Amino acid sequence: MTVIPAGLARTISDVHGDAGREWLRRFHSLIRDCERRWSLKIALPFPQLSYNFVAPAHRQDGTEVVVKLGVPNPELTREIEALQFYAGRGAVQLLEADSEQGLLLLERLQPGTLLSLLTDDEESASIAASVMRQLWRPPPARHHFITVNDWAAGLHRLRLRFGGTTGPLPPNLVARAEAIFAELLDSMADPVILHGDLHHDNILAGQRQPWLAIDPKGVIGEPAYEVGALLRNPMPQLLKVPNLEQVLARRADQLSHELELDRERIVGWGYAQAVLSAWWSLEDHGSGWEPAIACADVLAQL
Repeated sequence: MTVIPAGLARTISDVHGDAGREWLRRFHSLIRDCERRWSLKIALPFPQLSYNFVAPAHRQDGTEVVVKLGVPNPELTREIEALQFYAGRGAVQLLEADSEQGLLLLERLQPGTLLSLLTDDEESASIAASVMRQLWRPPPARHHFITVNDWAAGLHRLRLRFGGTTGPLPPNLVARAEAIFAELLDSMADPVILHGDLHHDNILAGQRQPWLAIDPKGVIGEPAYEVGALLRNPMPQLLKVPNLEQVLARRADQLSHELELDRERIVGWGYAQAVLSAWWSLEDHGSGWEPAIACADVLAQL
């Protein structure tokens, strides 16, 4: 019987509350539904799951696929829409989906090596840049994607929660992030569909294309915004790197050159996103915000 990992179950309960706990009670029936409707057998889940259950599976004809199950929510629906929009260009191919039930059937990427396992940081950044260029296209006329403006507004929830203060987050860093968000949002270039979370563990080696993105958030904003997730990852190993300021400065220089983007905007977005990421960790889990703040501290020096 397929079992959901205990850590993932806690996260689902923390993030989704009663809806998450009800989903956990229905988990085994959802697994059976996937196996029946798509004629497959689900294996043990992948390690280190974050917010959704993801596992390899075999179809009756022997085809290897991946199933992804999550609590139905707007973010998962946007992921489905983003994968449909990409249609396999620069991203994993979506084979089937049921947004109402929170079910996705995806191609299996082989060998599936994570970009974070590459030891050459310059090569990793160059690979990520090539994936970004494939993904960035103007949004369609009709869509359900959110904007980076919507994400930036999340810092307002931080102050609401703590009565106008920033809680455990350093007030000077939050104030600077708010100011940078306001400045950059007011001067954005033409928007494209962004992956929204294109870090080293969301880029995998494939056969159809050398490297492909997974887990898109589906958000609209200028291209320079996309680089932020790559600057502050992979975590937590990034914080153990000697001379981290030099490493991040070199990444910013390289990505600015390869993507023909303004370096100052790349660094500004990266800093503001790191602070926002810290708040999201605090909001979802009540802890775990420290690494993102440590990274923001370094980015503030660039």
